[in-house]
Amino acid sequence: MFKTAALTAALALAATAALAEPQTYAFDTTHSQVVFDYNHLGFSTTTGMFSGVTGTIAFDAENPAASTVSASFPVASLMTGDKGRDEHFLSPDFFGSEAAAPEVTFVSKSIEVTGDKTALITGDLTLNGVTKETVLDTVLNQQGNHPMANKPWLGFSATTTLKRSDFNLGMFAPAVSDDVQVRISVEAMAEG
Repeated sequence: MFKTAALTAALALAATAALAEPQTYAFDTTHSQVVFDYNHLGFSTTTGMFSGVTGTIAFDAENPAASTVSASFPVASLMTGDKGRDEHFLSPDFFGSEAAAPEVTFVSKSIEVTGDKTALITGDLTLNGVTKETVLDTVLNQQGNHPMANKPWLGFSATTTLKRSDFNLGMFAPAVSDDVQVRISVEAMAEG
């Protein structure tokens, strides 16, 4: 009798632990992007984007603060709508050669839940070979079953402001704004 009760308790604990484990989601690269904009000499706002965003989210629905995220994208995916500007941004004046720092990465360190669907995600952003702690103001847009893929899916949006000069990208600042507004949109699919 004691052995049966002990086995039942152990199985119950194992089942609870299994339920509490975060679900791993992989980024849907076709629906994930990083968009940025900055003030150009006070005359206009210029916008650009990076694509090819890959990464994973270990999402703990029961305890979102225990979740983690890591992401990366290639600098070479930069698009601003003007070939000459893209080439200038990829020159030594800004990002330098692709070989110098070909990827931008973000790895979360902590998550502060601020509401039912909001959180501040703090992590290490490595951009242009420089790593700085960065906070992403994040919103869970939707969590549910994807109607076409028929599997669990997540959608997040996040914003932050970066200072170009912090990442050795400060040419022409402050005439061209040093502050760059960043908007991130990510869809991620359950693995397994």
